[in-house]
Amino acid sequence: MLAPASIAAAAPAAVDRAVVLDDRLVVFAASLLVGGVAIHAAATQFGVPGEYGDAVLTALLGAIVWSLLDGVPFVGGLLALVAWVGVIKWRYPLGWLRASLVGVGAWAVATVVLAALALLGLGSLDALGVPGA
Repeated sequence: MLAPASIAAAAPAAVDRAVVLDDRLVVFAASLLVGGVAIHAAATQFGVPGEYGDAVLTALLGAIVWSLLDGVPFVGGLLALVAWVGVIKWRYPLGWLRASLVGVGAWAVATVVLAALALLGLGSLDALGVPGA
C-alpha cells in the first residue's frame, strides 16, 4: 500500500501525462479541422459538391495513406502523393487532373490558414491530411 506522501508525489506525474495527452488530442483535432477546411475550400472552389464532414474524413484518410507510404525508401514521397490525390479522387467525383488541382488548392488554403493561425499565436498546428502544409 502506498503511503500518503508517495500518492501525493505520484499525482503530479499523472496530471502532467493527462495534460500532455489532452494537448495532443487538441492539436490533432485542430489540425484535422484545418485540413478539412483546406480540402473543403479547394473542392468547393472547383465546383465539387460535398459537406465539410466529407472533407474532414478525406483529410483523415489522406493522412493515414500518406503516413503508410511516405516511409517507403526512394519513392515513398511520390507514392504517398499519388495515393493522397487518389483518396481525393475516390472521395469526390473527380478525375485525376481535377483531383490534383483540388490537392494543390488544399495545400494553398492550408498554407494561408496556418500562416494566419501562426500570427494569432497558434503556430504549433499543422494541416492534417494536407501534405507539405
